[in-house]
Amino acid sequence: MPRFFLSGIEKDGRLTITGPDAHHIGFSLRMAAGERITVCDLSAAKAYTAVIDAITPDSVLAHTIEELANSGEAPYAVTLFQGLPKSDKMDSIVQKAVECGCARIRPFESRNCIVRLKNADTEKKTSRWQRIAQEAAKQCGRSVCPEVLTPVGFTEMLAELSGLDLVLFCYEGETGSSIRQRLESLTKVPGKIGLVIGPEGGFDPEEAERIGEAGGQSVTLGPRILRTETAAPVALAHLSYAFELAR
Repeated sequence: MPRFFLSGIEKDGRLTITGPDAHHIGFSLRMAAGERITVCDLSAAKAYTAVIDAITPDSVLAHTIEELANSGEAPYAVTLFQGLPKSDKMDSIVQKAVECGCARIRPFESRNCIVRLKNADTEKKTSRWQRIAQEAAKQCGRSVCPEVLTPVGFTEMLAELSGLDLVLFCYEGETGSSIRQRLESLTKVPGKIGLVIGPEGGFDPEEAERIGEAGGQSVTLGPRILRTETAAPVALAHLSYAFELAR
């Protein structure tokens, strides 16, 4: 069933879809009154089955008929702190992170980043990544569209690690503690998790030390060095297995 996100739904269940989504329903999907769609209320993180009442050239009118089980969301909230990669790798990272249950994505610049976003590029890039996140959320049945935040510097990223229940720092220089060992040592599911992934060049020793001082727990993802666009989905899959599939 086609899935759409709204910022709010009226108390009586009535709703209006406009913009590209309305065009998609009426012209691309060629739907008609009486057909059903899935709508997600982002303000309440709830999903509903809705019936289309009418389709106009610029809007779709519908009403909800039942609330759906919120099965697409994880029992924890992960913020992915992703070192900016080169070319269009961030597009893939955003898409896969959303599919793997990520709640927020914060790109950041570090010393070894090849890419340095200019102020003029930041808003454009962030808007593109947010659109990719929304499309991925629709495809994989999420009830919430994860937020892609604007890129920040390394120091600003470190400041955001405070207040999280668990910060996993995926570091190529770590050889002793694996992500599996760290997750198995926990006695309960953390509510807020931070996942720190470096860019292509990784982190230098000073940066790694600062992440540790900020609360990051250094872990390895295995014996092979992963590409930056591979590391986040692998780490998120570990979290899903530990806190969703294996319980």
